[in-house]
This record gives sequence, structure tokens and C-alpha cells, in this order.
Amino acid sequence: MTTSSVKASQFQLESNSGECGVSKLPPEALTLMADFFKVLSEVSRLQIVCCLKTGAKNVTQIIEATGLGQANVSKHLKMLAQAGIVTRRQQGVNVYYEIANPFLFELCELVCDSLSVQINQQNKQFEKLRVLQEAF
Repeated sequence: MTTSSVKASQFQLESNSGECGVSKLPPEALTLMADFFKVLSEVSRLQIVCCLKTGAKNVTQIIEATGLGQANVSKHLKMLAQAGIVTRRQQGVNVYYEIANPFLFELCELVCDSLSVQINQQNKQFEKLRVLQEAF
């Protein structure tokens, strides 16, 4: 277990309170949360995370699936492992990486759903503007 995940477990939210648990977190916990999202804020790391959705893969398989270079993949896997997002397991001469906690994909789905709603709303606004523009 990483230092970050140990610290994070000290600040677990109460899910049944009905209130926003995040607003009750101390600054140290908010820092951990911000650091988690920073790790996920890079396209290559998200590609690697998506690649691992189907299960554990070694570096060669990740390179083939993402089209990223070996040095790039290794650097990003190191960051993802340090953040506790992926785990690594040695099997013979290969090291396999897998998602440490599948909740990550639920989080990604929530973000994608939210973005989809935003895009649909923007498209509706653009359509209204287009109709108004045609009227003139």
C-alpha cells in the first residue's frame, strides 16, 4: 500500500450522511485528492488506464495498445503506480500492470456522462443561435 493510499484511508468519507463529504475534509485530504486528479490529467496516462480496463498487461502490450513509446509508457506507469492507481506484479521476466481499484472506471464514466450532457446543452444553444441568425 502506498503512502498516499494509507493517508487517503484516514480521511474516508461517510457516504450515508447526505452531505457533501468533500466539504468536511481537511486540507491534507484535499491535497491528496488534487494529486490523484493531477495524475489522471494527462492524455497518455488516461490511454494507459483505458488499455488496462480489460485486465493486466505488460509494458509491451501497453505499448502496442496505445502506440506510445517505451520510455513514455514506463514513465507514466511509474507515476500511476506511485499514485496507487495501478499495481505491478512480476511474473518471470515480465512485469504486469493492472488497475488497483476498478472504481476508477466508474469515475471515468461519470465524467464522460457529465461531458456528454454539457456537449448536448451546448449543441442546443448553438442550434438556437443558428436559427436566430437565419431569421436575420
